Amino acid sequence: MFSGHMDRVYVSKVFTFTPDCLDIINADEIIRGGTGYYYSGGGAVLPEEIEHIYPDYSLYPDMCKDTAYGFLTRGCPRGCTFCVVGEKEGKCSMKVADLKEFWNGQKEIKLLDPNLLATKDWKELLQQLIDSGSWVDFTQGLDIRVMTQEKADMIRRVKVKQVHFAWDQYKDRKMIVERFKWFKETTGWDYRKMSVYVLTGFDTTLKQDLERIYTLRDLGYNPYVMIYDKHKLRKGSELKRLQRWVNSRFAFAAVKRFEDYKA
Repeated sequence: MFSGHMDRVYVSKVFTFTPDCLDIINADEIIRGGTGYYYSGGGAVLPEEIEHIYPDYSLYPDMCKDTAYGFLTRGCPRGCTFCVVGEKEGKCSMKVADLKEFWNGQKEIKLLDPNLLATKDWKELLQQLIDSGSWVDFTQGLDIRVMTQEKADMIRRVKVKQVHFAWDQYKDRKMIVERFKWFKETTGWDYRKMSVYVLTGFDTTLKQDLERIYTLRDLGYNPYVMIYDKHKLRKGSELKRLQRWVNSRFAFAAVKRFEDYKA
């Protein structure tokens, strides 16, 4: 850390359970922000000229080597109680940038959007990604519930190694399964191209978690377990074992039933 005196230092963290920075900071002013501190009431909104400035990727040369990071949209209409996006960014998906604001020819683009397909500008934004010719990673997942034939056709034209979806709530089972079946049929992709985040530890039982995992595998998708409030679980908990089994492709392929997984 820089040891000299500074006028102002910005400290940020993503999660509320992350310990605060205990380093002695020699500065006149310390500003803390990010969802780890607060996210409601619009207190973290940046000035317009800063929000739209091209990122200084030289600050993280290893992570940003030929890779661009950014948001094309903010907000999500779902308003899920386990997610901060609705309160932080609003319950409407809205375009906030064009691709050129954070991409300038990099070979890979990592999008951080919470629900790009829910915005009215989805076609324009997907076309920008297609025209870039870069590899695109929809890191936060696409919403299968708003998928249409036109959207699926455009996504097939985006250069992707894998697309991510999410199956967070068990109660959506009937509709979710139908949509996943349809998407697989219309794209012809298999589990190597399609991954699904499975939320566990929030409002589902282990039996319901396993039902979703087995269903996704049978449909030809690659499930990926996410644990709500994982830091609160004891060592060796069933959910942690479940996560190790599913998220290890070797173990998940070798052991067909969780009951037979011994690690």
